[in-house]
Amino acid sequence: MTLKRQPAVLVVLDGFGIAPPSQGNAIWMAKTPVLDRLLELYPTVALQASGEAVGLPWGEMGNSEVGHLTLGAGKVLYQDLPRITRAISDQSFFSNPVLLQGLDQVRQKKSRVHILGMFSPAGVHSLDEHGYALLELCQRQGLNRVFVHVILDGRDSPYNSGLGFVEHLQKKIQDIGAGRIATVSGRYYAMDRDSHWERTAAAYQAIVLGQGPPATDPLEAIRASYAAGIFDEQMVPTVMTDHGQPVAVVDDHDVLIFFNFRADRARQLTKALALPGFSKFQRPIYLRDASIVTMTEYERDLPVQVAWPPERVIEPLAKVFSDAGLRQLHAAETEKYAHVTYFFNGGTENAWPGEHRVLVPSPSVPSYDAKPAMSARELTGQVIGELNSGQYALAVVNFANPDMVGHSGNIPATVEAVEVVDGCIGEIVDAVRSLHGLVMITGDHGNAEAKIDAQTGAVSKEHSANPVPLIVVADDLPVDVVQRYRAPSRDISSLVPIGVLADVAPTLLSLVGLPIPADMTGHNLFPSV
Repeated sequence: MTLKRQPAVLVVLDGFGIAPPSQGNAIWMAKTPVLDRLLELYPTVALQASGEAVGLPWGEMGNSEVGHLTLGAGKVLYQDLPRITRAISDQSFFSNPVLLQGLDQVRQKKSRVHILGMFSPAGVHSLDEHGYALLELCQRQGLNRVFVHVILDGRDSPYNSGLGFVEHLQKKIQDIGAGRIATVSGRYYAMDRDSHWERTAAAYQAIVLGQGPPATDPLEAIRASYAAGIFDEQMVPTVMTDHGQPVAVVDDHDVLIFFNFRADRARQLTKALALPGFSKFQRPIYLRDASIVTMTEYERDLPVQVAWPPERVIEPLAKVFSDAGLRQLHAAETEKYAHVTYFFNGGTENAWPGEHRVLVPSPSVPSYDAKPAMSARELTGQVIGELNSGQYALAVVNFANPDMVGHSGNIPATVEAVEVVDGCIGEIVDAVRSLHGLVMITGDHGNAEAKIDAQTGAVSKEHSANPVPLIVVADDLPVDVVQRYRAPSRDISSLVPIGVLADVAPTLLSLVGLPIPADMTGHNLFPSV
């Protein structure tokens, strides 16, 4: 099978974003004659590469893992937090079939709902808004036996902020008209992840057995804990009582919904609640007929229902080429090898049929600012040799330098890293043009263009939330398209992003003449080509 343009080479410049000229913009300060010339001659657009554009929470800077996953998938895969939050916003949360099935069981068996999770606005392991939405769902479903098992934070939020959070929860319960607090526990106990099972046992005993220090008012219990010098994170699991009896414990036929979205600190307690053969501590009661629902998949094969199971990448770009019987090359140095293989292929470890991988060892140095070139030149040589063999329809190449050297915070070294990569791009472009192929040059997230914090003036070693470029190099592109999308100058910071990283794969497929699979929800950025 011969493509319209072959080979198609996708060059990912890791950590290469767009920003106005400044003393912290190592890309602007670098001498980049190759990229400057490409900007003059070929279509260039800006793409969003952070926040919701790559499935992250609003405003959160992008990263290499999410960037490559999105580039290869051709669709935005929303991470757990924004995925659930969006479901609340668009109301699909309230028709989630797993949640509704659990609540229907409560209605049929005249049992109870237990909402378990960390009530904190930090958004690291959970989000309090998700717990409030569950209360609202129960109210909409006409359920009035709803009990809340509160986990306090104090680690990703101020150490003594739990009192205010629980006050707010009490007000939400009153406003919504559903729910009553049954237990309060610090995350030290309820969210241990280091096999301190005695901590997990204390939380379990409060939730299931009603065993633990009693209190009649959750706010008074928290105040008393503070007075004893024990703050949110380490608050001992405390049982709310009414006339000397626990307000509620989890029993058979009940439904418990654990609304933490992050798995690592939710696994131990979930195993204690759900596993039939659990043996990490003495468990006098096994909730054989209770139903456990988790918001996300904490671990495969747990006997729980998952409200938002992992999104799967059905047809990543690599599979499309493989299914067409075409060979492909994935190449990077060690630091980014997983990104052009596992992440780019949609979380699939094994290579697709016809996929060849090239790994070039990264240099052994304490910090990459000691060798800004890293292994870019060696990588380039191997890639060109492979391309000249004529056997590949697709090549995916990552240059790690702008990101890895950028993380050092050494601006002169980052400038040098960009200059080295510029030369490597020139060699690859020349090789592909001689083969009448296509080169698409993009970034996965920002970094090298933002090495000084604009607010503090301090050196930044982090990623940025800036957009990234997409340069399309092919000698047979229509003149009107080239003119319409030609960069205004070497400074492309004025470009308004017209797409997202998920648009790269569909655009590439269109430019080579392969059909875009239904699983890809990104758009072809140049429909007239």
